[in-house]
Amino acid sequence: MISPHFPPDTSAATHRVRMLAPHLPEYGWEPTIVSVDPRDYESRLEQGLLELVPKNLRIIRCRAWPAQWTRRVGIGDLGLRAWQGLYAACSQLLQKERFDVVFITIYPSYPALLGPLFKYRFAVPFVLDYQDPWVSAWGESVGGGPNGAPDWKSRVTRWMAQRLEPRTVKAVDAITAVSQATYEAVRLRNPDLKNTLCEEIPLGGESADFDYIRKHPRTNPYFDSDDGNFHLCYVGTLLPLGFETLRAVLRAVVMLRQQQPDFYARLRLHFFGTSNQTNSGVPQRVVPVAREFGIEDRVTEIAPRIDYLEALTVLTQATAILMMGSTEPHYTASKLYPGLLAQRPILAVFHESSSVVDILRRAARPPAVRIVTYNDIERAEGRSSGVMTELAALLANLRYDAIPVDNVVMKKFSSGILANKLAVVLERVRRA
Repeated sequence: MISPHFPPDTSAATHRVRMLAPHLPEYGWEPTIVSVDPRDYESRLEQGLLELVPKNLRIIRCRAWPAQWTRRVGIGDLGLRAWQGLYAACSQLLQKERFDVVFITIYPSYPALLGPLFKYRFAVPFVLDYQDPWVSAWGESVGGGPNGAPDWKSRVTRWMAQRLEPRTVKAVDAITAVSQATYEAVRLRNPDLKNTLCEEIPLGGESADFDYIRKHPRTNPYFDSDDGNFHLCYVGTLLPLGFETLRAVLRAVVMLRQQQPDFYARLRLHFFGTSNQTNSGVPQRVVPVAREFGIEDRVTEIAPRIDYLEALTVLTQATAILMMGSTEPHYTASKLYPGLLAQRPILAVFHESSSVVDILRRAARPPAVRIVTYNDIERAEGRSSGVMTELAALLANLRYDAIPVDNVVMKKFSSGILANKLAVVLERVRRA
């Protein structure tokens, strides 16, 4: 299992293999994880994450080119920096031991190119796992330029992706993805995949993570959950295509101030990790928009990514959890299942085609979970009044009890059950 991001790295991509791999032995598969040496991560390390990794899990670490060297020529992508190290480490393993399948998760995307190489060199099939699209709006309508506009670097990245993905998936034995819409988009771009095995394996949740938090409680330095205010918390990156949803939410807060000033006075909106970066100097993304609406007095923002265990603490102590999608219908929220497992009331604002909407409706019931949807015709900002209505209803509840979650539905999205789905895919690949 090739996963450049792995604990103690704090990136979101860390958790895909971390959650699936420990459960695979239950279904007859022994995983070997190949990842990057922690010394070569640029992001902040969270040593506590290692406590969530079983001690008997086999992990092989490889070195990556130092970022302080590669960034001088404009390269920071971990997949590029670690490509040579991953290739060497996996080649040694494949030469010495027998492996039935190679599993490669993206992002980053460049390690996916190892799949065809190992298949041809060692006659081992490979599965490509999409946590995010390889070819997306990045470099087309959004990028690293001013105000999230495409720049030359994002355009080059997209140009490369459009050429490398077809060559890679041409040799793939199976594709797994966090949503059906994600792998269907891959099929649309690559029609030859119509007979290739594809399976949806969502970004699930691990209840053991919350057991750990309960046994090892942490101090929440950001807000006092017992101060009588209503703390609505958003944890996660604010993507360029998510600003329209954000504006819908903030416009709803303006309406709340006008129509329910007492509720507005108690409301505290907290945003964490909006930049997806770990360095302290990253600019805020939410506060400037809140300032436009004149409601910055209700908003706090920690733009750098906070540690995973710290994020779980915030979720469990929030009065309610805010979940926001983007204008991309395929968007799935990695914090969906942790949000449900935190058992706090949820306000969700998503594109109606997002898998998040269907899962939330099945896993929990109003009034504990309040969902506002939009589509390509009725855009997010046109739904602000609906967001305000649901937000006011949450604020009117003086008890904020833990939400009832359908355990039968949630079990389907537990990491153990999802690992079983992956094991079925691996078995079919092995027998093919």
